[in-house]
Amino acid sequence: MDTLNLLYVIASLLIFVSIMTTTLSARLGVPLLLFFLGVGMLAGEEGVLGIEFAEYNLANFIGQAALACILLDGGLRTSFNSFRVGLRPAITLASWGVLATVAVLGLFATWLLGVDWRLGVLMAAIVGSTDAAAVFSLLRNGGVKLNDRVQATLEIESGANDPLAILLVTAMIALNLDPSSQGVVDIILMLISQIVIGLVSGLLAGWALSRLLPKVHLADGMYAILILSAGMVVFGLTNLLGGSGFLAVYLAGVVIGNTKVRATEHVLRVMDSFAWLSQAVLFVVLGLLVQPSSIFEVWHYSLLIFIFLLFVARPFAVVSSLLPFRFGFREIGFISWVGLRGAVPITLAIIPVTMQVAGADLAFNITFGVVILSLLVQGASIPMMSRLFRVWVPTNNEPKAWHEIWVGDQANITLYEFEVKQGAFAIGRHPQSISSKFQADEMSMFAVVRQGKLLTVNEDTILKMGDVVWYALRTDIAGSVAKIFNNSATQYQKNSEFYGDWLLSPHARIADLPFYNLATRSLATAQQRRLARPVASAFDVFTVPPDVSSLTGVDEYLVAKLTAAKNQTVEEYMMEHFKTEPVKGDEVHLNDTWSLIVRDVDNKGRLRGVGLKNKSKNPTTKSTD
Repeated sequence: MDTLNLLYVIASLLIFVSIMTTTLSARLGVPLLLFFLGVGMLAGEEGVLGIEFAEYNLANFIGQAALACILLDGGLRTSFNSFRVGLRPAITLASWGVLATVAVLGLFATWLLGVDWRLGVLMAAIVGSTDAAAVFSLLRNGGVKLNDRVQATLEIESGANDPLAILLVTAMIALNLDPSSQGVVDIILMLISQIVIGLVSGLLAGWALSRLLPKVHLADGMYAILILSAGMVVFGLTNLLGGSGFLAVYLAGVVIGNTKVRATEHVLRVMDSFAWLSQAVLFVVLGLLVQPSSIFEVWHYSLLIFIFLLFVARPFAVVSSLLPFRFGFREIGFISWVGLRGAVPITLAIIPVTMQVAGADLAFNITFGVVILSLLVQGASIPMMSRLFRVWVPTNNEPKAWHEIWVGDQANITLYEFEVKQGAFAIGRHPQSISSKFQADEMSMFAVVRQGKLLTVNEDTILKMGDVVWYALRTDIAGSVAKIFNNSATQYQKNSEFYGDWLLSPHARIADLPFYNLATRSLATAQQRRLARPVASAFDVFTVPPDVSSLTGVDEYLVAKLTAAKNQTVEEYMMEHFKTEPVKGDEVHLNDTWSLIVRDVDNKGRLRGVGLKNKSKNPTTKSTD
């Protein structure tokens, strides 16, 4: 009994310490998952506690269960809108991209290590796929907002590339153990069965569960347990049928998460806790499993393989996968950089160890070193690289939080939380009358919190910095309200630098734009200034530069370009120039000085707002050209 209690204490203490490191992670800019690994390594055989743990089969069991939970949670949070902009490129990355990475890296590993090509390709297959746990965690909690195309591509790729990676590892293990056991036809048939069975079972299970959940009435806390248990059934059953359980559980989560009913909305916060617990347990167990001295013995191999993967194999796979979809070179560069490796490679590296493949220990230790380097170098640099490659977008149009209150099985009210930031436009305004743009029936104030206490609101109440206001909003105006609470003068300047000083309606004709009028006439005359401002008020202008003569950079090429398109709307003109589905931040260059930038897109890919930017005044922040 004492041994059992000691086990409880140690296991819980490791998880507790791992969770507490989240504060250090935020301050130091180091990925949290790396701290989880560190805690496990410190508690391991060569660490402070000296815990001897070499149960590879148990670690493999925990790893696969944890990854299934993480993928289920990731699926629940993946909107169908992500598939609109990222599905085809992500699937290409998850198939051809993995094959290309494994082929190129396999040749390099074979040469570098001087081993049989089968072991070299096995090692490449182990680290050939990106990791869903690392991608979901670091992209969604990395402190930076990526444009939707890049974020969707990376997330869907990480959720969909496991079947091929597992297949390649399985095939290469068989080739290492018995070279005559696997033929090309066998491998192709195995791949088809993995994908088809995983795809069908995941979609069918998700559809069945989405139909079942509205008919089941449980205590609120039970829905998450129901979905988690159902997801694990889908995962295990699909594996038994010869399909990819990881793909199936991810797709089931996507279908369930996009079915908005009372049952599904209750589970997200609880599933978030399950996913974090799974990540903590998984990385701590993997940390316990490794011996740091073994990693240090092969650290130079890990470093060289990581460098080759980062600068050669991954870029080759991404460029060859995404160029047909006409991704911009900056987007390709960022996606190449953020090929995060995490728990999946380590879990895959366990399999050849348990099957006693020659050289498996070497592959495991090198893989562990590559994962640590990936989390440390790639994971920690996501904010910096997003700005270097210009794939980030401003986040001033998002509420601080939101919470859905379900008043019926298919009827809900969404409460949005907004915090008054320093210098925000909301300061000094009554919380129920923050803007004349909103009708009284569009928003209803729910509560105002000041210094942690509920504030009684009367007709003389005005908002102060730090106040938190909750609204029930009836229409899709949360983004507009957020700008009033978040848009300080500094934030407004950042938005102007990113999108430009002018906000254009996508439905306005080119010929009606004040820019068009000013571009085709002399900017110096007072008559043009009188013409420009009335025209500007004819469409949705967020702000007009105080001096319209600042519209410089006009050339004959630009005048001819706009004249040819003068009867088109702004949206029609921009859509002709886009190479892919438009997302917020996409840019169409008019000339070297002027460009049109997408400010907002609806869920059908139609433009909702366009910025006109003077690049000589505001340096370019992003371009998809």
